[in-house]
Amino acid sequence: MRLAVVLGLALLLGGCGTMLPEPGDGPGRVIDNPAAIPDAVPRDVPHSRYGNPDEYEVFGQRYRVMESADGFRERGIASWYGSKFHGRRTSSGEPYDMYAMTAAHKHLPLPTWVAVRHLGNNREIVVKVNDRGPFAANRIIDLSYAAAAKLGMLDTGTAPVEIRVVTPEAPAPSRSPRVASTPSSAAPGYWIQMAAFDAVDNARRLADRLVASAISAAPAIHQGDDGLHRVRLGPLPDIAAVDRLSDELQRANFEPGHVIIPPDAPTFD
Repeated sequence: MRLAVVLGLALLLGGCGTMLPEPGDGPGRVIDNPAAIPDAVPRDVPHSRYGNPDEYEVFGQRYRVMESADGFRERGIASWYGSKFHGRRTSSGEPYDMYAMTAAHKHLPLPTWVAVRHLGNNREIVVKVNDRGPFAANRIIDLSYAAAAKLGMLDTGTAPVEIRVVTPEAPAPSRSPRVASTPSSAAPGYWIQMAAFDAVDNARRLADRLVASAISAAPAIHQGDDGLHRVRLGPLPDIAAVDRLSDELQRANFEPGHVIIPPDAPTFD
């Protein structure tokens, strides 16, 4: 769903599609040479007057907006949005241009520029984050149609990615947009992290509840260097399996958790 349809928030935030395709959404004109599309160029500008509240709510879920994006990195699943939203107002107040190198994120300040690397083919692009979304529990960023084309994920609709903030002082390093000559032969494993606890007994109780609910993926407890005990479900072979497990969790009335693609990178908890 798009945030603009939420009454009371339409004037504050635009938002983008959560899954791809949304009903009525889809591609635009064919882009003959996506690699020739220039990346977005980081600029030193103030935060937008729109789309940067301390926190906001969508469909009963509250989201916090980061005060600063300095040093932010995240791994997860990317999706894209297209023709249904072309020309509509984004959360920052700018019209959505599906042929521009832009993106939507739930927490980053607007605008922020991020490098997005496809973990399957090693392509990397730079986009301007000027919108809010995606509002699916297992997606971290929604790319414009042009950005998805350049990243090589139009056909699949989703992709495992790593994102990191870039600035005029620290731009992304030059990287060929072509597929790496030896891409990873195995897709990264996916896990859904349900929660993190100081006490291992609390982690075990959650794991026992998941087992008792007959969730198809076995829970595992991972203890990190920080001492936290993280309850995760997996490993899952692909994004389709992540989506199926997310649906299971929703039907069983569990919190959605978030997707982890090892090795872990800092996430916005």
